[in-house]
Formats: sequence, structure tokens, C-alpha cells
Amino acid sequence: METKTAQESLTVLTDLVLPGETNYLDNLFGGELLARMDRACSIAARRHSSRIVVTASVNHVAFSKSVPVGSVVTVEAKVSRAFKSSMEIYVDVWIEDRQSGLRTKVNEGIYTFVAVDETGKPVQIPQLIPETALEKERFEGALRRKQLSLVLAGKMQPNAATELKALFS
Repeated sequence: METKTAQESLTVLTDLVLPGETNYLDNLFGGELLARMDRACSIAARRHSSRIVVTASVNHVAFSKSVPVGSVVTVEAKVSRAFKSSMEIYVDVWIEDRQSGLRTKVNEGIYTFVAVDETGKPVQIPQLIPETALEKERFEGALRRKQLSLVLAGKMQPNAATELKALFS
């Protein structure tokens, strides 16, 4: 099977925060932001796998800063590692200062998607070749994150999580 680069899956969504999407403090609802992140990750996963994809889990989300009404929000998603049928997608969220144009990172997340056929059965996907230093760092961490999730879900015995064990040995 072919391989792909992370850059091939890059998805960038830019949008404006409108008043109907905000809470009483005039900041974007967290759920609204999660939906935007999920859409961007879904597109990135589809670009990588060329298949139907479904969200398997939201592994991590960090709300670092609020997103005020009127903000220009950019969501950037990219596959960080591909496994057999699943892939980890790392997503970064930025807001843009309307005066200076400077961007500030306000959120990040890690999603897992699975590629499926028309009946919902998982299918094999291309492997990923990381190129940049950040892509390599995220690629290496993805296996540890996957093993941790499997151990916590009871789907992997802790002694089989070799990448995790290596952190403590």
C-alpha cells in the first residue's frame, strides 16, 4: 500500500465567531469549537485515507484561551500517525488579532478516526511519513498515546505496552 505525508492531509478551516455561537461572556461555546475541530479532523482523515471516516475518540482537548465574539478562528488539522485502519489527527486552533494580524494559539486537540467501507467495516489505510520536526515528534508520541488509551480501556495489558514501558525504564 502507498504511503502519504502529513502535509497531504492538511486541512485549514477559517471562520468568524458570530454572536449566536457565544455564551453569556461573549466567548465561543466550547461545543461549537469542538464541532469545528471535528469537521477539520474528518476532512484531514478523509484526505489521508480516501475512504469514509468516522470519529472514534477525542483523546485530548486543551482550552487554553477563550475565543471572543468577532474573532477570526483558524482550525488546522493534520494526520499525525496512521495505524492499520485508524489514524490520529492533531488539531491546532488559532485566533487572529483584528488589528495586528498576529495569531495566537488558543486550543489544541487529538482525535482518532477510523476508515471504513460502505458497510462500516474498518479498512486498511496508507502509512504516514512524517517530514518536519514537529510531525516527527507527534508521530512518535502517537504510539504511546494509543497504547495508553488501549491500556486504560482494558483492551491492552500494561506489560504489552512497550512504548509506554520504555518511558519508565
